[in-house]
Formats: sequence, C-alpha cells, structure tokens
Amino acid sequence: MIIPPARRLQQVEEYYFSRKLQQIRQMNRVGKDVINLGIGSPDLAPSLETTTALSEVANQPDIHGYQPYRGIAALRDAIADWSGRTFNVTLDAESEVLPLMGSKEGITHISLAFLNPGDEVLVPSLGYPAYTAVTRMAEAQARTYPLLDGTWQPDFEAMESMDTDRVKLLWCNYPHMPTGVSAEPETFEQLVDFARRRNILICHDNPYALVLNQHKPVSILSVPGAREVAIELHSLSKSHNMAGWRLGWIAGRADYLNEIIKIKSNVDSGMFRAIQQAAVAALGNSEEWHQQCNQEYQQRQKITFELAEVLQCKYAPQQQGMFVWAQIPNEEQSAEKLSERILQQSKVFITPGHIFGNQGNRYLRFSLCVSQERLREAVYRVTSSI
Repeated sequence: MIIPPARRLQQVEEYYFSRKLQQIRQMNRVGKDVINLGIGSPDLAPSLETTTALSEVANQPDIHGYQPYRGIAALRDAIADWSGRTFNVTLDAESEVLPLMGSKEGITHISLAFLNPGDEVLVPSLGYPAYTAVTRMAEAQARTYPLLDGTWQPDFEAMESMDTDRVKLLWCNYPHMPTGVSAEPETFEQLVDFARRRNILICHDNPYALVLNQHKPVSILSVPGAREVAIELHSLSKSHNMAGWRLGWIAGRADYLNEIIKIKSNVDSGMFRAIQQAAVAALGNSEEWHQQCNQEYQQRQKITFELAEVLQCKYAPQQQGMFVWAQIPNEEQSAEKLSERILQQSKVFITPGHIFGNQGNRYLRFSLCVSQERLREAVYRVTSSI
C-alpha cells in the first residue's frame, strides 16, 4: 500500500532547477564537463570579516543552544542600521525586522500567514517561480498581472481593469529578476497607491539591490504610506556572497511581522548564533568590498554579452543583478529548444526564460556566477559548435 500525497501537490511540481541540475550532474558524472550558466549561486567568497566572525564565535563554548525566534538583537540592530545607510529607511530593530533562514523561506512564511484557501495572489507575468508555487501550496490561486515588454514595469492600465475582490497579496521584485531592470521612480508609488485602494498587501522581494546597481538602491518602504500596505524581503545570498548560509529578513510594520512569526516559530528554532554574528559583520562590509564584487561582475557581464552576440541574441546593456537577459533570434522556435540544443552540442547550460512566465518564451537568462575563464570557455564552445 502507498500512502497518497496531499492534494496540494497536484498543483506543485518539483522546482525546475532541482530537476535540471540533476541532469547536469549526471552529464558531469560521465565526463561531459557542463559549464552551468543557469543558477544564480555566487561563486565569490564572503568578506574576510564575515568568515572571521563565524569562526571566532563558533569556537565560543556557550553559543550552541537554541537562539531567539526573532533573531539576536545584534543582528536586528545591524539590519536596521544597514537599511538606514542603504535606503534611508528607518526601521525599529525590535519590532520591524524579522531575520529569516533565507528570503525564499520568507515567501512561504508570508503566504501561510496571510492566505486562506480560495484567496488570490497577484504575481508578475514574468518573475520568480516560487511566488506561484508557494501560493498553490497555501491552496490559494495565483493570478498574473502583466508587465510591459521592454521596460518590464507593471502595466497599471491593465491592472486597473482587474477584479481584485479576492486578492490578498501582490508580489513584485525590483531590481527585477530575470530581466535586470530597476523600478522606474513612479513604479513603487503607483504600486502603493494601487494596493491602498484595493486593500492588498504588497510583498516586495529585494535581493539584488547592491549587485551592478548604477543608481542608489531603492526600498519600497521609502514611499510615503507604503508601510500600511507593504513588506519587504531582503537576502545576503546575492549581495554578500552568502547563498548557502541561508540569511535574510523581512522588514515592515510590527503588526504584519507579528502574524508572520506565528508561522516561523512553528517551522524553525532560530539560526545558529555564529551565523547571525557573521551576518552582523557582513552588513558592515565596506563600500570598497562591494565595488570589488561589482567590478568582477562587470567583467563577467561583458564576456556574457559576447556569448549572447554569438547566439545572435538581443539584450539591453544596462542590466542589474547577476544575470543577463537576452531575446533569442526570430528563427529559433523557442528558448527552451535553443537552451537544450546548446546544452547537448556545446555542454553549456543557459536557463530558458519560459520558467519565469509566458513572456519569457523567447528569452534566455545567463548567470554571471561563473569565473571569467569559464565564461570565455563557454564563448569558445558555443562559437565552435554553431
């Protein structure tokens, strides 16, 4: 006898990268040496101050017990200070900051805290697949709101005609993944206005604010009135090279976070204290450290643009975050088929854009989380095989 799984799994598939990376591992196992330009897992190291803090605190004998569900005070203070320096947003460290084991976990915590079966959630027509997957796990309904081709800003004219009576949450993400565009100055203001009139909670996912950002980073919480209708997720994964450490947080009004902690406190038992202290050190990284990381990403981006040009793809030269988003040639049937052909012929994996939504069917997303040497090798392989 086999015990049947929950009905919710009928609407949820295994994460695309979980399946694709297994295929790549199998190819590597038989000696095919795939260059993986798919996933955004930073290959650069955290700052020396970060790793030093981890080792020093980990060797202390009295820090190995359970930690507070809301994180240690030093981490909340560091987050509040970082928010003030980075976004000019003032947060109460005691009540408006909730540390997490990564912002991806926060998507689940938020959804379970606010959604009932049958509620609706607005997700961008091109965006992180987890927004839709977690909505379905919470037995709510995901509905897409359109983005304008090219600018990838919300199509507010189309959104105004939507029936939102059952909508509880709206997910947005700027700098935008996968396209790398920043929010226009009016975007957050219009989102906040839309949410206030429609009684919707905005969940802004903001992990790429410091990566290849040519402008001052922006938080939705800087918009007047935003705290009534918005919370914001942050992560150290991308900006501080700490993806495997699982460190993030939610910022927002105390009453919203007080609901989310009801879920979180029943899911985990707090992060290892040494990791939290290391995060305090990371949040104090110098401007020079971030500049060095971005200089490396700039060099990688240039090589990746060359790769896109070899494939005759079109791209916008001003992109933020750790990816390059490029449109495939008209003669190609789909990005998915092109991606698979490149994988088989050149042993280079590039993410097809359809996994981020239907608007991505004719786009590829290249990760910059690969050394310049491997990127040049990818250019050589693809050039040699087409």
